[in-house]
Amino acid sequence: MIILKDKAIEATNPQPVAAILQEWLATVDDTDRLKEHFFVVLLDARMRVKLVDVVSVGTLNASLVHPREVFIRAITAAANSIIIAHNHPSDMREPSDADLSITRRLKETGAIIGIDLVDHLILTTSGYYSFVENGNAL
Repeated sequence: MIILKDKAIEATNPQPVAAILQEWLATVDDTDRLKEHFFVVLLDARMRVKLVDVVSVGTLNASLVHPREVFIRAITAAANSIIIAHNHPSDMREPSDADLSITRRLKETGAIIGIDLVDHLILTTSGYYSFVENGNAL
């Protein structure tokens, strides 16, 4: 589900991307806000947002994510790179073991197909966690 397209948003740092995703999450109803939403943000060669896609809506503490669904729009839209993001309804900003694992898997997939994963954001109601800003190797 595409939630944003063709906006002049620069993604040279994670803050503007986190802000637009948190803004969108604030618009979903209370029940859906209690579920994890997994996003892929497609970027052009100048790190501008081409579009934002909701790849998966999961449960309170998990969402099903597969590289095929993450990269399908990136490939068809000729994205240069991507940022992945998901919310933690628990409001815990720290990545889980599953978050670390899927990040590694998607980084490896992107390297194979030539679409770089540049960051992974974890969104909460009070802020965000950026893998890059926090020194997690991507």
